Amino acid sequence: MNLEFFIARRLISAKQHKSSISAPIIKIAIVAIAIGVIMMLVAFATGIGLQQKIREKMSAFTGHITISNYDNNNSQVSLKPISLDQDFYPEFTSVEGISHVQATAYKGGVIRTASDFEGIIIKGVGTDYKWDYFKDFLIEGELPEYSDGLNEQVLISEYIARRLGFKVGDKVVTYFLREDSRKTPLLRAFEVTGIYSSGFQEFDELYMIADIRHIQRLNKWEKNEVGNFEVFLEDFSELDEKGRQIYENTGSFLDTRTIKQKYFSIFEWLSLFDFNIALIIGIMILVAGINMITALLVLILERTQMIGILKALGSNDWSIRKIFLYNAGYLILLGLFWGNLIGLGLLFAQKYLELIPLNPQTYYVTEAPVYIGWEYIVGVNVGTLILCMLMLLVPSFIITRITPVKAMKFD
Repeated sequence: MNLEFFIARRLISAKQHKSSISAPIIKIAIVAIAIGVIMMLVAFATGIGLQQKIREKMSAFTGHITISNYDNNNSQVSLKPISLDQDFYPEFTSVEGISHVQATAYKGGVIRTASDFEGIIIKGVGTDYKWDYFKDFLIEGELPEYSDGLNEQVLISEYIARRLGFKVGDKVVTYFLREDSRKTPLLRAFEVTGIYSSGFQEFDELYMIADIRHIQRLNKWEKNEVGNFEVFLEDFSELDEKGRQIYENTGSFLDTRTIKQKYFSIFEWLSLFDFNIALIIGIMILVAGINMITALLVLILERTQMIGILKALGSNDWSIRKIFLYNAGYLILLGLFWGNLIGLGLLFAQKYLELIPLNPQTYYVTEAPVYIGWEYIVGVNVGTLILCMLMLLVPSFIITRITPVKAMKFD
């Protein structure tokens, strides 16, 4: 074994010599592996990052799972109230993996100004509302405070504020239809306390956040009646299973809908990123493997006489093949090193400097989101090394076809 390593090191030193025929081909192979690793890291980081960012923005508005009356299923507004006296509220103890449950209500309205109007949906929230996401979305003012008495503070989107000319501190006059449409619409004047921008225009152009007690009064509900419950999970990957468990642990008059069911087309679009990542990985490993196979074949042909001498001295085929595989492994590791150095450098630069912008109307985000996780970084490196080495086993078999007599005559 020590002799094999010694010869392998001699091979490495020899191939790096300027006069070596295999030197440019080996350099190309190293560059191919480095580029492949960079592309795979970027594909994983941006693909997973975009999926996570869009899921976070969507769940900020609707939660991961919504519990509502069957009468409310096909409507974005709350038609029939639900009592707060539920076994799963405020804590869903019968199902594990649930981080938070909050009560909300929705009501359609129209914002009217002197020169324009806009149809919106008022989302009523209370003291149990999870503001974590909106803290990141807030671009001006502050979040509303609903822990004390009823107040007129609301949170509107930058889209609505820009379209209707609102700023923090302005009054927002909103009209609501009565159940009997023949009567005069109800009017409420709210005060803009904060402006948010999620980058998800489908939601930004629609929702205004207000105190849930306004909706209770407008709908003539009791204080313990709400429109629905929004459930947040600890692990989004368990969404389908938890959705089924929650459905089984709620009353027969209640229905549950996961965020995937409510926005099926968006999640179908997101699932395409998994296919794109797999396709990029397959292509990059194939290209890297082909380049390594070419480099190994050239190296074998360049060292044919040496192979014949080793066989004449009594070395078996497998021990000689290992010499070249060790050498190829070194080249692969060299490509992995440069690929990780450059790839991770680009990812960290994008994560903290946000160098690459995106069109929010197409991608729902303003810059390319990046997720840096050690699980896929290790997977890319280990997977590339193993697959490339397995691909090299076949061309190394050519060594068994070289005989000492023919090798001595080879020039």
